[in-house]
Amino acid sequence: MKSFIRLITIGIPAALTFYSCQKGAQQSDQQNTNERVELLKAKPTENIQGSVSVFSTGFNNPRGLKWGPDGNLYVAEGGVGGTTITDQCAQVVFPVGPYKGSLYGGRISKVNAWGVRSTVTDSLPTSSANEIIGGDVEGVADVAFIGNQLYALLAGAGCSHGVPKVPNGIIKVDASSGKWWMVANLSAWQMAHPVANPEPDDFEPDGTWYSMMSLQGDLYALEPNHGELVRVTTSGSISRVIDISASQGHIVPTALSYHGNFYVGNLNPFPIPGGASKIFKITPSGQIKEVATGLNTVLGLVFDDRDRMYVLEMTDGAPFPTPGLGKVLRIDPNGSMSVIASGLSLPTGMTMGPDGNLYVSNWGFSPKAIGGGQILKITLP
Repeated sequence: MKSFIRLITIGIPAALTFYSCQKGAQQSDQQNTNERVELLKAKPTENIQGSVSVFSTGFNNPRGLKWGPDGNLYVAEGGVGGTTITDQCAQVVFPVGPYKGSLYGGRISKVNAWGVRSTVTDSLPTSSANEIIGGDVEGVADVAFIGNQLYALLAGAGCSHGVPKVPNGIIKVDASSGKWWMVANLSAWQMAHPVANPEPDDFEPDGTWYSMMSLQGDLYALEPNHGELVRVTTSGSISRVIDISASQGHIVPTALSYHGNFYVGNLNPFPIPGGASKIFKITPSGQIKEVATGLNTVLGLVFDDRDRMYVLEMTDGAPFPTPGLGKVLRIDPNGSMSVIASGLSLPTGMTMGPDGNLYVSNWGFSPKAIGGGQILKITLP
C-alpha cells in the first residue's frame, strides 16, 4: 500500500517504521525583477560554509518556526501524542490509522535571544499514528504573524486524528496568555472541496497541513496529503490558490516560501527516490512551473536578501529517513549550488533569522523528539 511508504505532514508515521527498524496574491504574475531562479539541476559541491550550533533545546517534535515582532523565535511543536481513539467518523486507513488523539499536549514555544525556551501554550490538540508504524506525533505544524498577532496551523486535530471536538485549522493565539480561537476550519473545507487526484491508499480526511506564511494581511497554508495551497483571510474565508495534485499528482508538497511568487518544495513518497524532489514556482493566480530539480526530501525553503535560495533536505543518501543525513543547500542566482550544513538529524523546518543566519528544527520527529527536539543555528559567512 502506498500509505505505508509516505510521510504525513511531518507526522511521518511510515517513516518511523523504518527509522525504528534502523534506529501577496494580489501582486502581478509577472516575474519579480529580483527573482532570478531558473530551472536548475541540483549538483551541489561539498563546500561546507556554515557553522552549526545548538541554539535551544527541550522541544517536543519541533516543526515550523518564525521570528516574532518582539524579537523572540516561535516554534510549532507536534507535542507528545494522544491516547484516545474515536469511533465517531471514518478513520485514517490502516496501517497509518487509526490515530490516538488528545485535546491537549500540542505546543507552541517561545525562545528568547539567549536560547531560553518558554511555553506560550500547551493546550492544543496532538495525535499519534498507529503504533504498528511507529506512532509518530502530529500537533501544531507551523506559526506565522500578521502584525503583532500570532497564528498557528493545526495538523494533529480532527475526528480522523482522534480529536472530534477540534478540527484541523488556523487559530489565533494570544501570545501573552496562551488563549486561542479558531479562525478557519480547514478540515471541513477540505472535505467540501476535494482535490483532483487524491491518493486513496494514502488519504487523510482532515488533512495533514505542513507550512504556513503571512503575506499582505492574509495567511497561506500548504497541505501535503491532498496536495494544495490555500489562502485564508483573518475573517476565516478560505480559497484555493492551486490544486497541486491536478498537474503533479501525489508529490507531497511540504515547504512554502515567497519571493516575488510562491515557491514550494516537495517530499515525495517513500522509499526516497534519490534526486526526485523539486522546487516549484507558483504564481498568485495558480500557475505552476519547476525551477529546481535533483533534490531530496525537501522540508524547508527560504530566500535571503541576495536572492539566494536555501533548501532543507531531511535525508539525502538513504531510502528512508535517517538521522545524520539532513542537509541545507544554497542555490545562488547564477545556478551554483553548495552545501551550507550537513549531518543534521531529521530536520523538519527552517527560517531566516533577523541576524541573517538560519534556524532549523532538528530531531523534528522520532522517539527522541519528545523532549529531545532542538533548534539549530547555522551561522552563514
